[in-house]
Amino acid sequence: MQKKLHIKKGDIVIVNSGNDKGKKGRVLSVNREKNRAIVDGVNLVSKHTKPNAKYPEGGIIKQEAGIHISNLNVVCPETGKPTRIGRKFNDNGKLVRYSKKSKNQQEIK
Repeated sequence: MQKKLHIKKGDIVIVNSGNDKGKKGRVLSVNREKNRAIVDGVNLVSKHTKPNAKYPEGGIIKQEAGIHISNLNVVCPETGKPTRIGRKFNDNGKLVRYSKKSKNQQEIK
């Protein structure tokens, strides 16, 4: 059984370290086996492609590569600053994630 990650698809995250430090973006996908996430507009690499139906001329294409989740922090929707994530049971008995930075502990969607 794999452990739960503090980041999931659709979260807005900020990069803590590396060449893209300080950039914000939305998580497009998460690879739990490798502990990596693909973030929109972060860690762009050049990929050489042959001509195909999608790219008829081929050439060099910029696309996002995976970034380790330890270099990412979720952005608090209330304050807009990086925050740590906690988990708790709400009134309905459902496990929800919440921002530890904001005082009212708003649920993270």
